[in-house]
Amino acid sequence: MEIESIRPFLAVAVSLLGAVLIVVTRKSPSAREWVSLASSALMFVIVLSMIPQVLAGKVFVYSLVTLNSVISISFRVDAMGLLFAITASFLWLMITIYSIGYLRALKEHAQTRYYLCFAMALAASMGVAFASNLLTLYLSYELVGFFYYPLVVHKETKEAFVKGNRYVFYIFVLGKIFMLASFLAYGLSGTLDLNPNGIFPPGVDTTLLTITFLLFLVGISKAAMVPFHAWLPAAMVGPMPVVAALAVIDIGAFGILRAAYFVFGMETLRALDLGFPLVIFSCFTIVAASIMALTKDDLKARLVYSTIGQISYTLLGAALLVSTGLTGGILQIVNHGIAKVTLFFCAGAIFVASGKTKVSELNGIGKQMPITMTAFALGAFSIIGIPPFAGFISKWYLVLGAVEVEQYYAIGALVLSSILSAAYLLPIVYAAFFRDLPAGEKPERREAPVYMLAPLIITAIGTLALFFAPSIFLDLARVVIGEVG
Repeated sequence: MEIESIRPFLAVAVSLLGAVLIVVTRKSPSAREWVSLASSALMFVIVLSMIPQVLAGKVFVYSLVTLNSVISISFRVDAMGLLFAITASFLWLMITIYSIGYLRALKEHAQTRYYLCFAMALAASMGVAFASNLLTLYLSYELVGFFYYPLVVHKETKEAFVKGNRYVFYIFVLGKIFMLASFLAYGLSGTLDLNPNGIFPPGVDTTLLTITFLLFLVGISKAAMVPFHAWLPAAMVGPMPVVAALAVIDIGAFGILRAAYFVFGMETLRALDLGFPLVIFSCFTIVAASIMALTKDDLKARLVYSTIGQISYTLLGAALLVSTGLTGGILQIVNHGIAKVTLFFCAGAIFVASGKTKVSELNGIGKQMPITMTAFALGAFSIIGIPPFAGFISKWYLVLGAVEVEQYYAIGALVLSSILSAAYLLPIVYAAFFRDLPAGEKPERREAPVYMLAPLIITAIGTLALFFAPSIFLDLARVVIGEVG
């Protein structure tokens, strides 16, 4: 049942209004920060307000601009979109709070531009979550990349612009493949509207369908699959909150979920065996990125490569084409986001409080920053998939899905990834708490400012809370299964 409501658009518009007010209040840093924080919080509240109806099987719809039966900017809030929006809006709120402490502590320049672009990227992210057709999805997806670019090159150094150009190439040039895939989908189906049963009528040429699927897979490059992953390490040159937002708000993975299940549909994917290339792609990325993470001494780089592998868990869940696997993939969006943002927050806190950026520099730092490193340990345990942490639940469902379809090599990739995750994260925890500080350093407390410390404590607690109380996200995942299955 569809409910005509302005709420989906309000979730986008509140951040647009925040962007305007950020410019208006640019001469008052405190007012600018409060506007950014208030708009993020209000968006989160609007998103939460739609949970009861969506859990009851209802869908919110709102058309903003309609030129004809094909060209329209419109929104649709279903269970899959709402689950992503809850995760994204909560993480954005935490990142906004964290940004205040980070930018203040480092006395960063161009803070108005920073908050403005953050607000616009947040609005575009909600557009991705709630898009009802491929046109709205594509435009929102491209706008996210457009407004992230000034954030990636925020430092305005030569290195920042070189890596920012690489980011632009991957996001915008490969993004045109997304547009081409959308054109092909329209040509084969006669519609751009997303549908939980797919949009293609019977009798469409299977070769063209396969080509279209592969174009979507490559074009939605924010999924960061190897070898299309280089944009994310390039974006690492940006401030820590920017890198965290890019890494943990899995817009690319969500976009592929939308394309796979709401453009093609589960029956078409099964009939054409289109899940198979995505399974292979995902397993390769999961293992390859984990190995690359293991080789990095730079803490931010290690977390970025870890992210590339972890995002592909979502894609693997989608590719298994069974309800348990899809459930695991959907839950991974939430569980990975909350755990990995904790790790990035901790890395930023370490840099602000001590100036350290290398894994090899972290001996004994748990004696100086016990709260930060305890939070890091909790996030690490969740990424590895150790119970009772949230990451275990999504991995458990993925394993069950792989067993159901007898994709045992996928189980091997998951197990190997967990072992590699332990290999590149646990030594950091061990060194922080059980090794001595470098000569000349004293074990005196030096935690990051409270605006940075509070979000990482909240998200670290979240890695435990989502294990013991995952019901809302499990219920939303069941509604998704009911729609697409």
